[in-house]
Amino acid sequence: MKQIMHSDTLLEVNDLKMHFPIRKGLLQRQIGTVKAVDGVSFTIKQGETLSLVGESGCGKTTAGRCIVRAYKQKPTDGEILFQEQEGSTVDLASLNDREIKPYRKEIQMVFQDPFSSLNPRMNIMEIIGEPLLVNGIAQGKELEERVADLLRKVKLSPDYMRRYPHAFSGGQRQRIGIARALSVNPRLVIADEAVSALDVSVQAQILNLMQDLQQEMKLTYLFVAHNLSVVRYISDRVAVMYVGRIVELTETSKLFSFPQHPYTEALLANVPKPDPRLRSQRIVLQGEVPDPSNPPSGCHFHPRCPYVQERCKVETPPLRRIESDRYVACHFAEDLTLRGVEIPKAA
Repeated sequence: MKQIMHSDTLLEVNDLKMHFPIRKGLLQRQIGTVKAVDGVSFTIKQGETLSLVGESGCGKTTAGRCIVRAYKQKPTDGEILFQEQEGSTVDLASLNDREIKPYRKEIQMVFQDPFSSLNPRMNIMEIIGEPLLVNGIAQGKELEERVADLLRKVKLSPDYMRRYPHAFSGGQRQRIGIARALSVNPRLVIADEAVSALDVSVQAQILNLMQDLQQEMKLTYLFVAHNLSVVRYISDRVAVMYVGRIVELTETSKLFSFPQHPYTEALLANVPKPDPRLRSQRIVLQGEVPDPSNPPSGCHFHPRCPYVQERCKVETPPLRRIESDRYVACHFAEDLTLRGVEIPKAA
């Protein structure tokens, strides 16, 4: 799926692949390859929130880390086109360690676990201020003022800056992680399961905070998650991943109301519902998620798909546009009538 980089597009990912070698023995010979991300394409417009969703092991976190270039090795193949402020475009996938450094201020990450993502030996002043020092943005009194302002933005008192991470709750730690990510004024924030480790009541607070900050600081989000209730609340568009590939991409409301890929239907049908009468509508997928080092032939979902046909077993379906704003990787997307679900927005 090759797309044109429009002026309102901040990020364009084209056929991104990230393969990791499997090595064994004394000589560490390569005996296989884990295809964690295997031909992913999508765009993110400036100011919007795109969510990557799917079961554990589908490659969504790897895709996010590829974009921020968190791995030592470059992506195996594909493009990560990022639009600079002056309008020019750079392929982040092709840059070496020295060339990528200026763009680390533009793209920041909020990590999943607020307990392990903060250095326990550093106080909050040092944790939030470190990116400012490393990038030569502020120091001394100015640094302290910037940290105090960032703490206010995430609804924490500046009086906390001399405290250490162990003194804070999970929700407070995640606010500190968000403040650290925002310290260098990024344009794109990749949130990797940013609320999955938090209590439900705290999740709502963090999501509301992120939306407020998005409006205030004109941020763009790539939100990696598996909780569809959270995705429904925060996303403008949703991309569903399965074994390293995107199988459906469209607007949030369309995806939830009218899914057009069988895997999307199964995910939506298994969202917990408070009404006992609706629980019988769950779809129990047979088998396990395939091994990304040895995926099935044809459509990777065909061993678990209730609508499988012979063509699915031998021919890989491309991610194709079936509507102006919907992409689906299914040979029979137009012929299937799949069941959606409407998840109420959180208060």
